[in-house]
Amino acid sequence: MCGLTGFIWGEPLPEPEAAIHSMADALIHRGPYDARVWIDREAGIALAHRRLSILALSPAGHQPMVSASGRYVLAYNCQIYNHSDLRLELEAAEAAPLWRGQSDTETLLAGFEAWGIIETIKRIIGVFAFAVWDRQEATLTLGRDRLGEKPLYYGWQGNTFLFASDLKAIKAHPAFSGQVDRGAVVLFMRHNYIPTPYSIYQGIKKLLPGSLLTISRQKRDEAPIHYWDMREIVAAGLAKPFGGTPDEAVGALEALLSASVRRQMATGVPVGAFLSGGVDSSVVVSLMQSQSSRPVRTFSIGFHETGYDEARHAAVVAKHLGTEHIELYVTPRQAMEVIQRLPELYCEPFADSSQIPTFLVSQLARREVTVSLSGDGGDELFGGYNRYVLGQCLWGCLSLIPAWLRAWSSKGITALSPATWNLILKPMGWLYRRRAWNLGDKLHKGAAAMSACSPAELYRLLVSHWATPASLVLDAQEPPTVLTCQELQPETDHFVHQMMAMDLLTYLPDDCLVKVERAAMGANLEVRTPFLDHQVVEFAWKLPLEYKLRGGVGKWSLRQVLYKHVPHGVIERPKMGFGVPLDSWLRGPLRDWAENLLSEERIRREGFLDPAPIREKWNEHLSGQRNWQYLLWDVLMFQVWLEHHFIGEN
Repeated sequence: MCGLTGFIWGEPLPEPEAAIHSMADALIHRGPYDARVWIDREAGIALAHRRLSILALSPAGHQPMVSASGRYVLAYNCQIYNHSDLRLELEAAEAAPLWRGQSDTETLLAGFEAWGIIETIKRIIGVFAFAVWDRQEATLTLGRDRLGEKPLYYGWQGNTFLFASDLKAIKAHPAFSGQVDRGAVVLFMRHNYIPTPYSIYQGIKKLLPGSLLTISRQKRDEAPIHYWDMREIVAAGLAKPFGGTPDEAVGALEALLSASVRRQMATGVPVGAFLSGGVDSSVVVSLMQSQSSRPVRTFSIGFHETGYDEARHAAVVAKHLGTEHIELYVTPRQAMEVIQRLPELYCEPFADSSQIPTFLVSQLARREVTVSLSGDGGDELFGGYNRYVLGQCLWGCLSLIPAWLRAWSSKGITALSPATWNLILKPMGWLYRRRAWNLGDKLHKGAAAMSACSPAELYRLLVSHWATPASLVLDAQEPPTVLTCQELQPETDHFVHQMMAMDLLTYLPDDCLVKVERAAMGANLEVRTPFLDHQVVEFAWKLPLEYKLRGGVGKWSLRQVLYKHVPHGVIERPKMGFGVPLDSWLRGPLRDWAENLLSEERIRREGFLDPAPIREKWNEHLSGQRNWQYLLWDVLMFQVWLEHHFIGEN
């Protein structure tokens, strides 16, 4: 976990040293151990790097680093898991320099000189965001890993090109204008995150996962190019599916995952794992323990509120595997302390409420280890989300119903309040044993989905928070995204595969990975994700759908891997997710805090949102008529971001 930043200036700048040092200082939270800058006044380029060392603790790993020939200068945030293999390959080709140390930075630079930037990146197994200046060509290349685990922002502000791991560094440059992109706010209210390539600020973008951007002062309008494209991976996998037996598929998957876990455990510092007791984290921990000579250290978070406690499930798995398990039960007071820190952790609005337990489990793990493995990516790759089953069933039914009848049914459902539906359906008690089965709210959401005219539109409705966010944000329109542009969407063989592919392009990089990376960063913890090894991703898309979803239950092949280590009865339970009891907390211990942020007078004064629908939902939530926790959390997280990053600084 490190941070990089820099800029190219196109006109005389009196004090580039002061600007780059200010940008580097803004990244101290990403690298408290070391800070270095590199400037070429004649070329008009400045680079800076902040360091949290995981592997190379010696001065030989300092960045920005100049290549052996002097051609390339590199600043990057990465972990290259196969860099030892790359060194051997360079040495075998007699293309290796006289190594100065053991850092993967030096390995990457040697690869650039031997094979070029694109070919080197294609050989890497790992995660990264980097900026490399080519002194020979006078060009800057920015790159981001295949799945988007490491962040990278960039953009022109006047004649200055700015880039950084975090918006805080970009804001520290005097050329930054700081105008909020209201269209991005609309997208945030729909998704609870701001989708790539947008950012909260006008003129600043996120680099697309799996892409490179090369620019210079003469070529400032270049577009990113993909060196690895998820849409191509999906198409290739479906075109040439795995042809072996189910047992062979499970064996091949276990071998790939075991290799990925082994690579990511290879570090000279203490390693542990997050453990929720669900399938994904349990697979990771099982494979870690099977390759470790001592008990793996595992960490989980629990809640005292009924229906939200995963810790007891994690404890059962940990006991069976024999891990050294540590858990923390969260109180509303602890949650409130984290909430106060959220604007520091997330440089733009972000409203996945599981950001709270994610930070707490990262903080818990950091007391014992420096690196923690997680199970992120398992749901998207192997069909684990409830919406895959729900969406398939919904579209199967909706496609058979005439549009007029769907509209009539929708009105009939919404004629009764969610509370009334809950009373009517309460005799179906087996449903109420599952956390989050507020059936009245789900029926109302399903009624809204009845308007969908296509599977793609249904998926968009299922993943939306505010259904018409452009009416909530003043003077704004909703920009196009992957979800609204058919030409950007992958072609698949089934609606479930389509939803999985869309999640990999949007929800995974912009929600799940942002949540974990920023929370872990705040705790000085490096989090690694074995499922997102690109070889695992490519293999997952070769598996036929029946190897993922069977009998309405997802992750079939992953479960078969897990059953080799953990008995069926230990792991099988309804999917919970990593949630917090926001619904009750907003009516209780967080009520005064939320009321202040949702004040009608305050919202009008700020001038970004229409207070009327917000106040309506807040009052309905407080009364218990509806559960609007997620929509309200979107607004609350925008408000705290606005207070901390925008209004408080102007």
